[in-house]
Amino acid sequence: MTPNPDHVLRITQELGLKVHQVATTAQLLAEGATVPFIARYRKEATGELDEVQITAIRDRAEQLAALDDRRASITASLKERNLLTDDLARKIAAAETLHALEDLYLPFRPKKRTRATIAREKGLEPLATLILAQAPATDPAAEAAAYVHHEYTPDDGKNTPQKIASADEALAGARDIIAEHVSDDAPTRAKLRALYQNTATISTKVINGKETEGAKFKDYFEWSEPLAKAPSHRVLAMRRGEKELVLMMRITVDETAALAEIEPLHLKPAAQRSAGIPAREIADKNARAPAPPTDENTCAHHIRLAVADACKRLLSPALETEMRLETKKRADETAIKVFAENLRELLLAPPLGQKNTLAIDPGFRTGCKIVILDRQGKLLHNDVVYPDQSASRSDEAREKITGFVNYFKIEAIAIGNGTAGRETETFIRSLDLPKTLPIVMVNESGASIYSASEVAREEFPDHDITVRGAVSIGRRLMDPLAELVKLDPKSIGVGQYQHDVDQNALKRSLDDTVISSVNAVGVEVNTASRQLLSYVSGLNTGIAANIIAHRDENGPFKTRAELLGVPRLGPKAYEQAAGFLRIRDAENPLDASAVHPESYTIVEKMAADLGLTLADLVRDEKARRKINPETYVTDTIGLPTLNDILAELAKPGRDPRRKFDAFAFADGVNKPEDLKPGMKLPGIVTNVTAFGAFVDIGVHQDGLVHISQLADTFVKDPADIVKVSQRVTVTVTEIDLARGRIALSMRGKPELGARTGPRAAPGAGGFRGAQRPGGTHLGAPAPRRDSGQSLGGDWFTAALNKKK
Repeated sequence: MTPNPDHVLRITQELGLKVHQVATTAQLLAEGATVPFIARYRKEATGELDEVQITAIRDRAEQLAALDDRRASITASLKERNLLTDDLARKIAAAETLHALEDLYLPFRPKKRTRATIAREKGLEPLATLILAQAPATDPAAEAAAYVHHEYTPDDGKNTPQKIASADEALAGARDIIAEHVSDDAPTRAKLRALYQNTATISTKVINGKETEGAKFKDYFEWSEPLAKAPSHRVLAMRRGEKELVLMMRITVDETAALAEIEPLHLKPAAQRSAGIPAREIADKNARAPAPPTDENTCAHHIRLAVADACKRLLSPALETEMRLETKKRADETAIKVFAENLRELLLAPPLGQKNTLAIDPGFRTGCKIVILDRQGKLLHNDVVYPDQSASRSDEAREKITGFVNYFKIEAIAIGNGTAGRETETFIRSLDLPKTLPIVMVNESGASIYSASEVAREEFPDHDITVRGAVSIGRRLMDPLAELVKLDPKSIGVGQYQHDVDQNALKRSLDDTVISSVNAVGVEVNTASRQLLSYVSGLNTGIAANIIAHRDENGPFKTRAELLGVPRLGPKAYEQAAGFLRIRDAENPLDASAVHPESYTIVEKMAADLGLTLADLVRDEKARRKINPETYVTDTIGLPTLNDILAELAKPGRDPRRKFDAFAFADGVNKPEDLKPGMKLPGIVTNVTAFGAFVDIGVHQDGLVHISQLADTFVKDPADIVKVSQRVTVTVTEIDLARGRIALSMRGKPELGARTGPRAAPGAGGFRGAQRPGGTHLGAPAPRRDSGQSLGGDWFTAALNKKK
């Protein structure tokens, strides 16, 4: 399939790229290449485009293709009804947006029975046409009088003949026809659309009687702001309030300004001058509100009435709906982008690596679930201890855990940071364990969802959800990416209004993020799960299952070439996947690297030229320094790929993720009651939103660092300052135990006790009883936050904007 040349040129202009870059990328995508494959292994062809640019080309090409499909559908419909003129065909072909296309089609779209339809049934279209012509000698009242007593049969199913009773009725019907003509006029809609986009106001009011029930939306009980400047989280919050029948939301423009924009499109210059509009303003089409006509029996007068009626009754509701959809789409895109960025940071969190691990899912009444995992993450043993229920049970827990550590040669302890997490950590640290043994609190967001999932049941059919949850906690410490891909990304809890945004767009973006992350790290084919393999470039769930079946039946893969023996894994899938699949201790050392098999001959030639084997070339850094990559440039392999190959030979199969560094919360600070203003505490960023960042400081609920408190300088985007999983030092500025609120600051000299926003109503803000915008519950012990959603920290943002 050849890319559309017009699309290529348009994308080139919009993205500021070169024609050959867009054309080649579009061609590769059309041939079934994936974004990670193109970015990694086709650098020469694309001019070294990165994944973001390639994804932008893919998405825009799909949008333009959808626009062409709609264009073809409209053209076919018009042809079928013999309505397509040469002029209309040219305009349809030239339409560059879906709005422009639909505006052109609107007059010809099949309509329900409208006031204009009824007027046409009365035979009043000639009168409307006469008025629109605006001939100076036309007397509308006299012309309308000719229609009095005119008999017609309405198309209402009754077929009862009726008569026009008066000239006023005839004129009213003519104006209805003119109003619909104005509403269907593409230039008129374009003018009014631009006015809405540039000057509209979005406002909300509380519905009477909903003040108490909707207290979490208190900041929006009487709120308005320019639509063009409304941030995504506020737009989504207002829409949610409307959906929950707490708020009424409107998007409006100044009616006088609207009429001033569109009246000149339908009044002839003479009529505009008679209305008191200066000639210069008429020429510029920037006239302010036209003055009332002195003569009410003129064509211009009736056109003004029709335009005003069209604006209020037809255009304004239609444009408001359009703006609602447009701002929702824009808000969705921002929220989805925030979610994807947070997810990527979480997926690429530093792994501990292959260690014998004791993992604990903490609990008070039900005890602490303990599992022992070997270095490959295989479950060896499970048990339950009750360290806080009695002295005897505490001693038993102490004896068991110490015994497990010694017997299984435990190299790390993972503790879920949910209910009883800090108390369990304190207990474990009190034991007589090796000082070098890492004890790590692990974010267990979504663990409860995993433990009840089909994936977990397949993996551990003989164990209950408590054991599965503990296993997930341990494996997250060892390799967050390998474990988190088993979850629906939406359950991880790092999103913003994730249940309110376009679910298809959200899924695609998150899938892109997971695919990008998995392929950036690479996958060990002999140990990877089906879920992890399914995200590898070129593979899917079915092929991943076939790889595992082949592995189980024939033993571990010894070479990448053996993958071609897997059912349904043909040459194209192999081409896309091979470079991202690793085989540790393979016969060919390149099989453990990111060097693609298509480049093996080049590397073999490098080794031969130096008189070395491949294994020697990988080991000998001095020998590699002698290689001049320009010597090996070919028609298909250039310096970008050769430099990548040399970098990979230096560290075959290197993991791009940061090095793991154990983290510990402050001793003695385990619950909100332990906090005091001015305390400086270590914390981990758990979520980044448009209005700030949530930070886990080890007290079972996250504090909120408002955007104004992230730095000593102005911050436009919190993501520029912090990332999910980042370790930070924060200062406690305010604690409200009654409402369960913790305000934090990352500024050098924060003002203690100072509010960054008005007092939050119950359920608003990032505190207990509230919920983070992505549906992450903040009231329960962090982070078992798998359901529900509310406003998040909108009271902070509202206050900030009020200050501005």
